[in-house]
Order: sequence, then structure tokens, then C-alpha cells
Amino acid sequence: VQYLVNNGWVPCVEFANAEDGFAIGGNSANVMSPGYYDNRYWTMYKLPMYGCTDPGQVLEEIYNCKMENPGCFVRLLGFDNVRQVQCAGLIIVRP
Repeated sequence: VQYLVNNGWVPCVEFANAEDGFAIGGNSANVMSPGYYDNRYWTMYKLPMYGCTDPGQVLEEIYNCKMENPGCFVRLLGFDNVRQVQCAGLIIVRP
């Protein structure tokens, strides 16, 4: 968390049900394009934390997400708002 904040990346907390927590390979949705995976998208918990410089605030949001969504995966993402890309992502809580 400190690394994300030190790099100026925008922290974002997301969650997913246990059955939707991992990408499923293959073409289960009948999409004929390479590299397609179901379950890539998780639900965002609140808004991204723009301007956050305190890792404690991020940890508090992770804890709140865990308490409000028991039995779910919770992950933390770090976005670079200049390059407009995701730079980091890790699962923080497992069900």
C-alpha cells in the first residue's frame, strides 16, 4: 500500500463473490476473440481514492469493504492517472 501511495498511483478497492474471483479461460460466452476471459471485472467499492497520500486510509477502506462484503475476495489496484493505466493489482482478502 505504501508503494502505491509513494508512486502517486490512485488506490482503488474492488470486490467479487468467491465464485467470480478468478478469470475463467475459454470461450464460455461464445466470444470468438483470443485472450477473452470471463470474470475479469470486479465491483468497485466506492470511488477510486484520488489524492490519497495516507496508506492508513487505504487500509481502512479495505477493512470496511471486507466487513460490508463478507465471503468475498477484495483486491487493491493502483492506477497511474497520467499514463492512464493500471500499474499494480493484488488480492488483499480471500474468502
